[in-house]
Formats: sequence, C-alpha cells, structure tokens
Amino acid sequence: MDIEIGAAKRGRRAYSFDDIAIVPSRRTRDPEEVSTAWQIDAYRFEIPVVAAPMDSVMSPETAILLGKLGGLGVLDLEGLWTRYDDPRPMLAEVARLEPAEATLKLQRMYDEPIKAELITERMRQIRESGVTVAGALSPQRTKQFAQTVVDSGVDLFVIRGTTVSAEHVSGQTEPLNLKEFIYELDVPVIVGGCATHQAALHLMRTGAAGVLVGFGGGAAHTTRQVLGVAVPMASAVADVAAARRDYLDESGGRYVHVIADGSVGRSGDLTKAIACGADAVMVGSPFARAEEAPGSGFHWGAEAWHADLPRGQRIDLGRVGSFESVLFGPSTVPDGTMNLIGALRRAMATTGYTELKEFQRVAVVVE
Repeated sequence: MDIEIGAAKRGRRAYSFDDIAIVPSRRTRDPEEVSTAWQIDAYRFEIPVVAAPMDSVMSPETAILLGKLGGLGVLDLEGLWTRYDDPRPMLAEVARLEPAEATLKLQRMYDEPIKAELITERMRQIRESGVTVAGALSPQRTKQFAQTVVDSGVDLFVIRGTTVSAEHVSGQTEPLNLKEFIYELDVPVIVGGCATHQAALHLMRTGAAGVLVGFGGGAAHTTRQVLGVAVPMASAVADVAAARRDYLDESGGRYVHVIADGSVGRSGDLTKAIACGADAVMVGSPFARAEEAPGSGFHWGAEAWHADLPRGQRIDLGRVGSFESVLFGPSTVPDGTMNLIGALRRAMATTGYTELKEFQRVAVVVE
C-alpha cells in the first residue's frame, strides 16, 4: 500500500531485515538433521554463503579456504590482486592509513591499470586448488576482460555493480548487451544488484543463473548519504523472489537463484534473507573480521575508491577469529558475527525445517 509523503508524492512502505522476525512453528527438529546445502547450475556447496568480491575479504588464498569450507569465494578481478604482482604491501598500507587520508590513498592505489595476465594467474591459482573458481567484474569492465576470465577457466562469472540493469542506455559508449553476452558465454553468470520485481525479471530474462539483490557494500558503503539511494533488504529479497516465481512460470521451469547482497552482517540477517526467499547470501563484513582476511580487520569495497564520486569508506571492524569460526564457531561473542551456519541451522531447526527451500516458506512478522 502506498503512503502519502506529500501532495505530489507517494511511496511504498519497505522493510529492512531489522524490521522483521522469524516466527517459530509447532514443530522443531534437531539442528544436526538440517541441511544447508545449495546448488547453482552444476556446482554444489555445503553452505549458502558467497564471499563478496572485496579486497578486504577475498584473496586467492581466502577464496580457496572458503571453497574448502563449503562456500564460494569470489575474487574481485578489478582489485589489487589483478593490478599488482604482489599486493600485500598495498594491503598492509591500507590498514595503516589515517581515516582522513584513506579515500585519497585508495584512489591512488587503484589507479594502477588492471593486467590481463594477473587475472589469468589468480584464476589459475584458485583452480589448481580444486575448489569452484569464481571471479567478478563490474559491468563497465566486463566487455574488456570477459574473454580473459573465461579463458582462465572460471566456473562462475559474476557481474556485480551498485545497480545493474538489462537496459542500460548510454550516449557515450556502446552498452553491454547482457542477454547477448550471457548467451555467448560458456559459463553460468550471476548478475546484479537489483532491488525490484521488474528489474529482477529483466535480468532473469537475460539468461543469468543467479541475480544479486541489493547494492552490496553493506557496512562499508555510503550510497544512501551520497546518492540518496537505499535498499530495504527484506522487501527487496521478497520482491525478487516473487520475480523468480513468475519467471519460473514464464520460462516453463527455468529456476534463477536469488542471492542477497548487502546488509548481511550478522547471522540473524542471513536467516532472515533466506526466510524472505533468498537461495544464498553474499557476505562481506563478517569475513573481513576473520584472522585470515587480507584487510587485517579493515573493510572497504569498490565504492570507496571510485575516482570521481566515492560512495564508501574504509572502516575498522577488528578481528574476531578464523574463517572457520566465523562460519561454524565456536563463537566467542554474543552479537551474531560468528558461527553464521550454526545460527542458520538452529533457526531452521527451531522452526521445523530441514532444507533451505522449505525454510523460505517460514512465517515472518513485522516488528
């Protein structure tokens, strides 16, 4: 229902994860009997967790580590790992920056050109470990480096931006034709973000295997302050889940996965995202707190080093434990930033569900 903002403007009420709660049912189960497995295309994962392609979170080593823990690591192919032969000194410098100088220093670091041979090398390193290989490009860089990425043996190709549409219009450059591009690729594509039923439906019609819901960046982005654009994630995920259902009917049975990307900072956010209809979640800040994270407890995304209009910042999150403890515990803090999967299992068991697809039907209330 639309709400009157003023005489000339109406708006729909939308809800964030903080606005809703999951309702227990009459049946409970043992958490050990719950399955958190998720499969997209030919690739099966034991947990529905995708690491955000952010330099503070993902290096080739942490992508391999997450893959071995049952999730999917996505490397940012426009980040420091594809600009420098050894980016570790740059990452260490980011952790030492004073807040007042962080944005300018990041812009200068990321001004170094992307090197195609480093994309190939990073993908090779992940592939040789035996885990699923995933890399991300922005829509602006996709045409330039897509063939390099595919030739390097990527399994899942992620096209991730603040907002991605199937109908980008530009008078300056030839826009990326997503439908044509995805059709010509030999690998499954995950694309986003989007936040509405109609935008998601258009992305699904391009042939994408999955769509990202939200703007990503979460704790580290300032898009709301800079652009005035925000995504209340509970409503966005539910809207895109409805688009998935409509597209399933329209396409005669083609299922497109919905991945919540943004505002998933704690285990409760993860469970609510799936309760609203997500198949998996893309996680940034919880992994930035891991001991192995390349950001050393600091967190930033691509928005933070945009050359003309930064819409993010480097933030200090500190460290809480290993990647494994962030995912599976034991937790040493009571705030939901550790043992994400243990919390998901318990939420599913408490409400009587044993499969993720079933858990999408759980009852929720607005608080």
